Amino acid sequence: MKLLSVAIPCYNSEAYMRHCIDTLLTGGDEVEILIVDDGSVKDNTAEIADEYEKNYPGICRAIHQENGGHGEAVNAGLRNAQGIYYKVVDSDDWVDENAYKEVLATLRRFVYGNQTLDMLICNFVYEKQGAKHKKVMNYHTALPKDQIFTWKDVKVFMLGQYILMHSVIYRTELLRQCNFELPKHTFYVDNIFVYWPLPYVKKMYYLDVDFYRYFIGRDDQSVNEKVMISRIDQQIRVNKIMIDLYAKHESMLSCPQLKEYMLHYLETIQMVTSV
Repeated sequence: MKLLSVAIPCYNSEAYMRHCIDTLLTGGDEVEILIVDDGSVKDNTAEIADEYEKNYPGICRAIHQENGGHGEAVNAGLRNAQGIYYKVVDSDDWVDENAYKEVLATLRRFVYGNQTLDMLICNFVYEKQGAKHKKVMNYHTALPKDQIFTWKDVKVFMLGQYILMHSVIYRTELLRQCNFELPKHTFYVDNIFVYWPLPYVKKMYYLDVDFYRYFIGRDDQSVNEKVMISRIDQQIRVNKIMIDLYAKHESMLSCPQLKEYMLHYLETIQMVTSV
């Protein structure tokens, strides 16, 4: 049995994907690493994925597909995932190995215990190139620590404090039960990844460790300002999908804290797009 499946969407990622995979390998046999080659053509991404599958059988799996974009790579990972929990780590990011041990220990406790956990939330660190001080996104003010909680226990999210793709690990079966699927050939779908399952999440746990390392600094990165402006059509597409998701699930949002959080998140995404 695999405790955790980690999908790594890779598109021409030769320059940095090894570092990402190597940090995840420290999780050992309980982790399944799904290296999704999303139709890479410019470099040796596909060959590197195959190399890891060959060298780490039973842990690494190479998945090759026609180019479908980041969302379709996440979908492919989910279709192939055998782990009880599912995480996405982008190929230019990585995880902190000490925090990783705590994450696995926490998941293990729930899998072998008598409580079902739908979503595990951890901190993430902005690894901004050239920055001396690394900004950490934590949830101290918003979420109870080291205990199972529900939406009714959620406190106030501060301005700029959000649960992002980097923060979450979802129960794999929950994603499948809510018919989760990201759109093809669309950037900024990480917002949908977090947003869609929220109404189905009943039991959460906040582990206060700086687990995910989110790299910022490449000129071709999707969060680069010029790149974002050039892809405004995709930003708008994501906005519309999120509005539709909210409308579809509004009748399920009986808890005021969940409703408020989903509206607040939607408001922020629309504000970013507008700016």
